[in-house]
Amino acid sequence: MRAVLSAEESAAMEAVDETAVATMLLDTLAVPSVTGSAAESELQHRLARDLGRSGLDIDLWSMDLPALRAEPGFPGMEVPRDEAWGLVATLPGDEDGPTMILQGHVDVVPPGDLAQWAGAPFVPSVRGDVVHGRGACDMKAGVVANVAALAAIRACGVRLRGSVAGHFVVGEEDGGIGAFGTLRRGHTGDACVISEPTGGTLVTANAGALTFRITVPGRSTHAGTRDAGVSAIDAYAPIAAALARLEAVRSETPDPLMAEYPFPYTVSVGMLQAGDWASSVPGLLVADGRLGLRLGEDPAEARAAFERCVARACAADPWLRGHPAVVSWPGGQFASGRLPAGHPLRETVGGAHADVTGAPAARERGAPYGSDLRLYAGAGIPTLQYGPGDVRLAHGPDEHVSLAETVAVARALVLATLRTVGTR
Repeated sequence: MRAVLSAEESAAMEAVDETAVATMLLDTLAVPSVTGSAAESELQHRLARDLGRSGLDIDLWSMDLPALRAEPGFPGMEVPRDEAWGLVATLPGDEDGPTMILQGHVDVVPPGDLAQWAGAPFVPSVRGDVVHGRGACDMKAGVVANVAALAAIRACGVRLRGSVAGHFVVGEEDGGIGAFGTLRRGHTGDACVISEPTGGTLVTANAGALTFRITVPGRSTHAGTRDAGVSAIDAYAPIAAALARLEAVRSETPDPLMAEYPFPYTVSVGMLQAGDWASSVPGLLVADGRLGLRLGEDPAEARAAFERCVARACAADPWLRGHPAVVSWPGGQFASGRLPAGHPLRETVGGAHADVTGAPAARERGAPYGSDLRLYAGAGIPTLQYGPGDVRLAHGPDEHVSLAETVAVARALVLATLRTVGTR
Protein backbone atom coordinates (compact mmCIF):
# COMPACT_ATOMS: atom_id res chain seq x y z
CA MET A 1 0.00 0.00 0.00
CA ARG A 2 1.35 3.40 -0.93
CA ALA A 3 1.86 6.08 1.69
CA VAL A 4 0.22 9.48 1.38
CA LEU A 5 2.93 11.79 0.10
CA SER A 6 3.57 15.22 1.56
CA ALA A 7 3.40 18.25 -0.69
CA GLU A 8 7.21 18.50 -0.61
CA GLU A 9 7.61 14.84 -1.55
CA SER A 10 5.14 15.11 -4.43
CA ALA A 11 6.82 18.24 -5.77
CA ALA A 12 10.29 16.72 -5.59
CA MET A 13 9.20 13.47 -7.26
CA GLU A 14 7.53 15.40 -10.08
CA ALA A 15 10.74 17.39 -10.56
CA VAL A 16 12.61 14.28 -11.75
CA ASP A 17 13.12 15.08 -15.44
CA GLU A 18 12.62 11.91 -17.51
CA THR A 19 13.98 13.47 -20.69
CA ALA A 20 17.10 14.69 -18.88
CA VAL A 21 17.62 11.20 -17.43
CA ALA A 22 17.58 9.63 -20.90
CA THR A 23 19.85 12.28 -22.39
CA MET A 24 22.38 12.12 -19.56
CA LEU A 25 22.49 8.32 -19.62
CA LEU A 26 23.33 8.31 -23.32
CA ASP A 27 25.93 11.04 -22.82
CA THR A 28 27.70 9.25 -19.98
CA LEU A 29 27.67 5.90 -21.78
CA ALA A 30 29.43 7.52 -24.73
CA VAL A 31 32.41 8.30 -22.47
CA PRO A 32 34.62 5.14 -22.40
CA SER A 33 35.50 5.57 -18.72
CA VAL A 34 37.33 2.26 -18.28
CA THR A 35 38.98 1.96 -14.90
CA GLY A 36 42.26 3.86 -14.82
CA SER A 37 41.80 5.50 -18.23
CA ALA A 38 41.93 9.20 -19.07
CA ALA A 39 38.21 9.01 -19.87
CA GLU A 40 37.50 8.09 -16.26
CA SER A 41 38.92 11.49 -15.23
CA GLU A 42 37.15 13.19 -18.13
CA LEU A 43 33.76 11.97 -16.91
CA GLN A 44 34.42 13.29 -13.40
CA HIS A 45 35.07 16.74 -14.83
CA ARG A 46 31.95 16.59 -16.99
CA LEU A 47 29.83 15.64 -14.00
CA ALA A 48 31.37 18.41 -11.88
CA ARG A 49 30.50 20.96 -14.56
CA ASP A 50 26.92 19.75 -14.93
CA LEU A 51 26.29 19.47 -11.18
CA GLY A 52 27.73 22.92 -10.61
CA ARG A 53 25.31 24.35 -13.17
CA SER A 54 22.49 22.78 -11.15
CA GLY A 55 23.46 24.97 -8.19
CA LEU A 56 25.14 22.31 -6.05
CA ASP A 57 28.31 22.94 -4.02
CA ILE A 58 31.17 21.13 -5.81
CA ASP A 59 34.35 19.62 -4.43
CA LEU A 60 36.48 18.30 -7.31
CA TRP A 61 40.03 17.37 -6.38
CA SER A 62 43.03 15.40 -7.57
CA MET A 63 43.79 12.62 -5.12
CA ASP A 64 47.29 12.22 -3.71
CA LEU A 65 47.90 8.64 -4.84
CA PRO A 66 51.20 8.03 -3.01
CA ALA A 67 49.69 9.29 0.25
CA LEU A 68 46.60 7.09 -0.15
CA ARG A 69 48.73 4.02 -0.91
CA ALA A 70 50.55 4.59 2.38
CA GLU A 71 47.30 4.79 4.38
CA PRO A 72 46.25 1.88 6.62
CA GLY A 73 43.45 -0.04 4.96
CA PHE A 74 44.34 1.01 1.41
CA PRO A 75 42.04 -1.15 -0.74
CA GLY A 76 44.51 -1.92 -3.52
CA MET A 77 44.48 -1.31 -7.27
CA GLU A 78 44.63 -3.63 -10.27
CA VAL A 79 45.40 -1.10 -13.00
CA PRO A 80 48.20 1.48 -13.24
CA ARG A 81 47.01 5.02 -12.87
CA ASP A 82 48.65 8.44 -12.92
CA GLU A 83 45.68 10.27 -11.44
CA ALA A 84 42.39 9.83 -9.64
CA TRP A 85 39.79 12.55 -9.26
CA GLY A 86 37.30 12.80 -6.43
CA LEU A 87 33.95 14.53 -6.83
CA VAL A 88 31.36 15.39 -4.20
CA ALA A 89 28.29 17.53 -4.95
CA THR A 90 26.41 18.79 -1.91
CA LEU A 91 22.98 20.33 -1.41
CA PRO A 92 23.26 21.86 2.07
CA GLY A 93 20.37 22.21 4.47
CA ASP A 94 19.93 23.89 7.82
CA GLU A 95 22.75 21.87 9.42
CA ASP A 96 20.70 20.47 12.31
CA GLY A 97 19.68 17.31 10.47
CA PRO A 98 21.49 14.24 9.15
CA THR A 99 23.47 13.95 5.93
CA MET A 100 22.34 11.47 3.28
CA ILE A 101 24.89 10.22 0.74
CA LEU A 102 23.96 9.03 -2.75
CA GLN A 103 27.00 7.22 -4.11
CA GLY A 104 28.00 5.79 -7.47
CA HIS A 105 31.12 4.88 -9.42
CA VAL A 106 31.82 6.27 -12.88
CA ASP A 107 34.36 3.66 -14.01
CA VAL A 108 33.47 0.63 -16.10
CA VAL A 109 35.24 -2.59 -17.05
CA PRO A 110 36.63 -3.13 -20.58
CA PRO A 111 34.09 -4.30 -23.18
CA GLY A 112 35.65 -7.71 -23.77
CA ASP A 113 35.03 -9.62 -27.01
CA LEU A 114 33.53 -7.06 -29.40
CA ALA A 115 32.11 -9.83 -31.58
CA GLN A 116 29.60 -10.65 -28.83
CA TRP A 117 28.14 -7.12 -28.87
CA ALA A 118 25.19 -6.24 -31.09
CA GLY A 119 26.64 -2.74 -31.47
CA ALA A 120 29.69 -0.73 -30.45
CA PRO A 121 30.04 -0.84 -26.63
CA PHE A 122 30.63 2.89 -26.28
CA VAL A 123 28.10 4.00 -28.88
CA PRO A 124 24.94 3.67 -26.80
CA SER A 125 21.69 2.69 -28.48
CA VAL A 126 18.05 2.76 -27.45
CA ARG A 127 15.64 -0.04 -28.33
CA GLY A 128 12.23 0.79 -26.96
CA ASP A 129 12.66 1.46 -23.25
CA VAL A 130 16.09 -0.17 -23.06
CA VAL A 131 19.49 1.53 -23.34
CA HIS A 132 22.46 -0.61 -24.41
CA GLY A 133 26.14 0.12 -23.82
CA ARG A 134 29.08 -0.77 -21.61
CA GLY A 135 28.34 0.48 -18.11
CA ALA A 136 24.58 0.78 -18.69
CA CYS A 137 23.66 -1.05 -15.50
CA ASP A 138 27.08 -1.15 -13.83
CA MET A 139 26.57 1.56 -12.99
CA LYS A 140 25.98 4.64 -15.08
CA ALA A 141 22.21 4.30 -14.78
CA GLY A 142 22.71 4.44 -11.02
CA VAL A 143 24.98 7.48 -11.32
CA VAL A 144 22.38 9.21 -13.49
CA ALA A 145 19.62 8.33 -11.01
CA ASN A 146 21.69 9.97 -8.26
CA VAL A 147 22.21 13.11 -10.34
CA ALA A 148 18.51 13.24 -11.21
CA ALA A 149 17.53 12.91 -7.55
CA LEU A 150 19.91 15.69 -6.50
CA ALA A 151 18.68 17.95 -9.32
CA ALA A 152 15.03 17.31 -8.47
CA ILE A 153 15.45 18.13 -4.79
CA ARG A 154 17.34 21.29 -5.75
CA ALA A 155 14.80 22.33 -8.40
CA CYS A 156 11.68 21.91 -6.29
CA GLY A 157 12.98 24.38 -3.70
CA VAL A 158 12.24 22.23 -0.66
CA ARG A 159 13.97 23.38 2.51
CA LEU A 160 16.05 20.60 4.06
CA ARG A 161 16.78 20.06 7.73
CA GLY A 162 19.91 18.13 6.86
CA SER A 163 21.97 17.86 3.69
CA VAL A 164 22.36 15.48 0.76
CA ALA A 165 25.67 14.75 -0.92
CA GLY A 166 26.42 12.94 -4.15
CA HIS A 167 29.67 10.98 -4.03
CA PHE A 168 30.91 10.21 -7.54
CA VAL A 169 33.94 7.94 -7.39
CA VAL A 170 36.52 6.34 -9.64
CA GLY A 171 38.31 3.01 -9.33
CA GLU A 172 35.52 0.97 -7.79
CA GLU A 173 36.07 -1.89 -10.22
CA ASP A 174 39.68 -2.43 -9.16
CA GLY A 175 39.47 -1.95 -5.40
CA GLY A 176 37.71 1.26 -4.39
CA ILE A 177 40.37 3.97 -4.35
CA GLY A 178 37.76 6.61 -5.20
CA ALA A 179 35.55 5.84 -2.21
CA PHE A 180 38.62 5.39 0.00
CA GLY A 181 39.99 8.80 -1.00
CA THR A 182 36.60 10.49 -0.66
CA LEU A 183 36.15 9.25 2.89
CA ARG A 184 39.74 10.17 3.76
CA ARG A 185 39.03 13.72 2.56
CA GLY A 186 36.39 14.00 5.26
CA HIS A 187 33.22 13.53 3.24
CA THR A 188 31.04 11.47 5.55
CA GLY A 189 27.38 11.19 6.43
CA ASP A 190 24.71 9.50 8.51
CA ALA A 191 23.36 7.13 5.84
CA CYS A 192 24.37 6.10 2.34
CA VAL A 193 22.64 4.51 -0.63
CA ILE A 194 24.89 3.14 -3.37
CA SER A 195 22.90 2.85 -6.59
CA GLU A 196 24.52 -0.35 -7.85
CA PRO A 197 22.21 -2.54 -9.98
CA THR A 198 19.93 -4.44 -7.60
CA GLY A 199 16.86 -5.05 -9.77
CA GLY A 200 14.37 -3.63 -7.28
CA THR A 201 15.83 -5.34 -4.22
CA LEU A 202 17.75 -3.98 -1.24
CA VAL A 203 21.29 -5.31 -0.96
CA THR A 204 22.17 -4.86 2.69
CA ALA A 205 25.33 -6.98 2.75
CA ASN A 206 28.24 -7.70 0.44
CA ALA A 207 30.50 -10.69 0.54
CA GLY A 208 34.07 -9.60 0.03
CA ALA A 209 36.46 -10.46 -2.78
CA LEU A 210 40.25 -10.76 -2.56
CA THR A 211 42.33 -10.77 -5.73
CA PHE A 212 44.93 -13.55 -5.69
CA ARG A 213 47.76 -14.67 -7.94
CA ILE A 214 49.17 -18.20 -8.04
CA THR A 215 52.55 -18.63 -9.76
CA VAL A 216 53.16 -22.26 -10.75
CA PRO A 217 56.62 -23.38 -11.89
CA GLY A 218 57.33 -25.99 -14.53
CA ARG A 219 60.45 -26.96 -16.48
CA SER A 220 60.74 -25.78 -20.08
CA THR A 221 61.97 -27.96 -22.88
CA HIS A 222 61.26 -28.63 -26.54
CA ALA A 223 57.79 -30.03 -27.18
CA GLY A 224 59.35 -32.94 -29.07
CA THR A 225 61.11 -34.05 -25.89
CA ARG A 226 58.44 -33.02 -23.39
CA ASP A 227 59.24 -36.00 -21.19
CA ALA A 228 62.41 -34.09 -20.25
CA GLY A 229 60.37 -31.16 -18.93
CA VAL A 230 57.36 -30.47 -16.74
CA SER A 231 54.41 -28.53 -18.11
CA ALA A 232 53.35 -25.76 -15.75
CA ILE A 233 49.82 -26.24 -17.13
CA ASP A 234 49.80 -29.86 -16.00
CA ALA A 235 51.32 -28.84 -12.68
CA TYR A 236 48.46 -26.39 -12.14
CA ALA A 237 45.78 -29.07 -12.54
CA PRO A 238 45.86 -30.38 -8.93
CA ILE A 239 45.75 -26.81 -7.64
CA ALA A 240 42.66 -26.11 -9.77
CA ALA A 241 40.98 -29.19 -8.33
CA ALA A 242 41.86 -28.08 -4.80
CA LEU A 243 40.36 -24.63 -5.44
CA ALA A 244 37.09 -26.22 -6.62
CA ARG A 245 36.92 -28.22 -3.40
CA LEU A 246 37.69 -25.09 -1.37
CA GLU A 247 34.83 -23.20 -3.05
CA ALA A 248 32.38 -26.01 -2.22
CA VAL A 249 33.44 -26.07 1.43
CA ARG A 250 33.34 -22.31 1.82
CA SER A 251 29.84 -22.15 0.32
CA GLU A 252 28.36 -24.55 2.88
CA THR A 253 25.85 -23.07 5.40
CA PRO A 254 25.95 -19.47 4.15
CA ASP A 255 24.46 -16.50 5.94
CA PRO A 256 20.68 -16.34 5.27
CA LEU A 257 21.18 -13.20 3.17
CA MET A 258 23.39 -15.25 0.83
CA ALA A 259 21.40 -18.48 0.79
CA GLU A 260 19.82 -17.90 -2.65
CA TYR A 261 23.17 -18.21 -4.46
CA PRO A 262 24.51 -21.64 -5.54
CA PHE A 263 28.03 -20.40 -4.74
CA PRO A 264 27.76 -17.45 -2.33
CA TYR A 265 31.52 -17.27 -1.81
CA THR A 266 33.06 -18.12 -5.15
CA VAL A 267 36.66 -19.01 -5.84
CA SER A 268 37.16 -18.08 -9.47
CA VAL A 269 40.20 -17.85 -11.74
CA GLY A 270 39.71 -15.11 -14.32
CA MET A 271 43.07 -15.16 -16.11
CA LEU A 272 45.56 -17.90 -16.97
CA GLN A 273 48.88 -17.16 -18.63
CA ALA A 274 51.34 -19.88 -19.57
CA GLY A 275 54.04 -20.42 -22.14
CA ASP A 276 55.57 -18.23 -24.83
CA TRP A 277 55.99 -20.63 -27.76
CA ALA A 278 53.68 -23.25 -29.26
CA SER A 279 56.36 -25.93 -29.55
CA SER A 280 57.81 -25.45 -26.08
CA VAL A 281 56.73 -27.01 -22.80
CA PRO A 282 55.62 -24.06 -20.64
CA GLY A 283 57.89 -23.42 -17.69
CA LEU A 284 55.60 -21.03 -15.84
CA LEU A 285 51.88 -20.50 -15.32
CA VAL A 286 50.27 -17.51 -13.61
CA ALA A 287 46.66 -17.75 -12.45
CA ASP A 288 44.86 -14.56 -11.35
CA GLY A 289 41.49 -14.81 -9.66
CA ARG A 290 39.30 -13.81 -6.78
CA LEU A 291 38.52 -15.40 -3.45
CA GLY A 292 35.03 -14.71 -2.12
CA LEU A 293 34.88 -13.67 1.54
CA ARG A 294 32.14 -14.79 3.88
CA LEU A 295 30.12 -12.08 5.58
CA GLY A 296 32.07 -10.88 8.59
CA GLU A 297 35.16 -12.93 7.74
CA ASP A 298 38.58 -11.51 8.55
CA PRO A 299 40.42 -11.06 5.23
CA ALA A 300 43.73 -12.08 6.82
CA GLU A 301 42.23 -15.38 8.00
CA ALA A 302 40.72 -16.02 4.56
CA ARG A 303 44.07 -15.40 2.86
CA ALA A 304 45.80 -17.77 5.28
CA ALA A 305 43.22 -20.52 4.64
CA PHE A 306 43.61 -20.09 0.88
CA GLU A 307 47.40 -20.32 1.13
CA ARG A 308 47.09 -23.50 3.22
CA CYS A 309 44.82 -25.00 0.55
CA VAL A 310 47.38 -24.35 -2.19
CA ALA A 311 50.22 -25.59 0.04
CA ARG A 312 48.41 -28.88 0.71
CA ALA A 313 47.84 -29.39 -3.01
CA CYS A 314 51.54 -28.82 -3.64
CA ALA A 315 52.59 -31.17 -0.84
CA ALA A 316 50.51 -33.98 -2.37
CA ASP A 317 52.01 -33.63 -5.87
CA PRO A 318 55.41 -35.15 -6.80
CA TRP A 319 56.55 -32.12 -8.81
CA LEU A 320 55.03 -29.34 -6.74
CA ARG A 321 56.33 -30.86 -3.51
CA GLY A 322 59.81 -29.78 -4.46
CA HIS A 323 58.74 -26.79 -6.59
CA PRO A 324 55.77 -25.28 -4.75
CA ALA A 325 53.49 -22.68 -6.24
CA VAL A 326 53.65 -19.17 -4.79
CA VAL A 327 50.54 -17.24 -3.72
CA SER A 328 50.47 -13.43 -3.70
CA TRP A 329 47.70 -10.86 -3.26
CA PRO A 330 47.89 -8.07 -5.86
CA GLY A 331 45.02 -5.81 -6.80
CA GLY A 332 41.70 -5.18 -5.10
CA GLN A 333 41.06 -6.41 -1.58
CA PHE A 334 37.33 -6.09 -0.83
CA ALA A 335 36.34 -6.93 2.72
CA SER A 336 32.71 -7.81 3.39
CA GLY A 337 30.27 -5.29 4.79
CA ARG A 338 26.66 -5.01 5.90
CA LEU A 339 23.98 -2.65 7.14
CA PRO A 340 23.49 -2.93 10.91
CA ALA A 341 20.51 -5.06 11.87
CA GLY A 342 17.39 -3.01 12.46
CA HIS A 343 18.72 0.19 10.92
CA PRO A 344 15.86 2.39 9.63
CA LEU A 345 17.52 2.95 6.23
CA ARG A 346 16.25 -0.46 5.18
CA GLU A 347 12.61 0.46 5.78
CA THR A 348 13.04 3.99 4.45
CA VAL A 349 14.37 2.89 1.05
CA GLY A 350 12.06 -0.11 0.85
CA GLY A 351 9.08 2.10 1.61
CA ALA A 352 10.14 4.68 -0.97
CA HIS A 353 10.40 1.94 -3.58
CA ALA A 354 6.87 0.78 -2.75
CA ASP A 355 5.48 4.33 -2.87
CA VAL A 356 6.98 4.96 -6.32
CA THR A 357 6.29 1.61 -7.97
CA GLY A 358 3.12 0.52 -6.20
CA ALA A 359 4.80 -2.85 -5.62
CA PRO A 360 5.52 -4.32 -2.19
CA ALA A 361 8.53 -2.97 -0.34
CA ALA A 362 11.75 -4.24 -1.88
CA ARG A 363 12.99 -7.52 -0.49
CA GLU A 364 16.34 -7.76 1.27
CA ARG A 365 19.29 -9.88 0.21
CA GLY A 366 23.07 -10.00 0.18
CA ALA A 367 25.37 -9.90 -2.85
CA PRO A 368 28.20 -12.33 -3.66
CA TYR A 369 30.58 -9.60 -4.84
CA GLY A 370 32.60 -6.80 -3.29
CA SER A 371 31.65 -3.14 -3.57
CA ASP A 372 32.22 0.25 -1.98
CA LEU A 373 29.58 -0.66 0.62
CA ARG A 374 32.25 -2.14 2.87
CA LEU A 375 34.29 1.10 2.86
CA TYR A 376 31.34 3.24 3.91
CA ALA A 377 30.17 0.67 6.46
CA GLY A 378 33.73 0.44 7.74
CA ALA A 379 33.72 4.22 8.23
CA GLY A 380 30.65 3.89 10.45
CA ILE A 381 28.14 5.01 7.80
CA PRO A 382 25.08 2.74 7.54
CA THR A 383 24.92 1.75 3.88
CA LEU A 384 22.86 -0.33 1.48
CA GLN A 385 22.65 -0.78 -2.29
CA TYR A 386 19.56 0.03 -4.33
CA GLY A 387 19.68 0.90 -8.00
CA PRO A 388 18.48 0.22 -11.54
CA GLY A 389 19.50 -2.77 -13.59
CA ASP A 390 20.20 -6.49 -13.33
CA VAL A 391 23.67 -7.27 -11.99
CA ARG A 392 23.74 -10.44 -14.10
CA LEU A 393 24.19 -8.19 -17.14
CA ALA A 394 27.17 -6.38 -15.62
CA HIS A 395 30.60 -7.03 -17.17
CA GLY A 396 28.98 -8.95 -20.01
CA PRO A 397 28.29 -8.27 -23.70
CA ASP A 398 25.30 -6.17 -24.74
CA GLU A 399 24.91 -4.72 -21.24
CA HIS A 400 21.64 -2.79 -20.91
CA VAL A 401 19.20 -1.10 -18.55
CA SER A 402 15.61 0.11 -18.54
CA LEU A 403 15.00 3.87 -18.71
CA ALA A 404 11.71 3.53 -16.84
CA GLU A 405 13.44 1.67 -14.02
CA THR A 406 16.16 4.33 -13.86
CA VAL A 407 13.55 7.07 -13.50
CA ALA A 408 11.67 5.06 -10.85
CA VAL A 409 14.87 4.60 -8.85
CA ALA A 410 15.60 8.33 -9.08
CA ARG A 411 12.16 9.08 -7.65
CA ALA A 412 12.58 6.51 -4.88
CA LEU A 413 15.93 8.08 -3.99
CA VAL A 414 14.22 11.47 -3.79
CA LEU A 415 11.68 10.14 -1.29
CA ALA A 416 14.26 8.21 0.73
CA THR A 417 16.50 11.27 0.91
CA LEU A 418 13.75 13.65 2.04
CA ARG A 419 12.58 11.15 4.66
CA THR A 420 16.12 10.71 5.94
CA VAL A 421 17.28 14.33 6.13
CA GLY A 422 13.91 15.87 6.92
CA THR A 423 12.22 19.01 5.62
CA ARG A 424 11.03 22.31 7.12
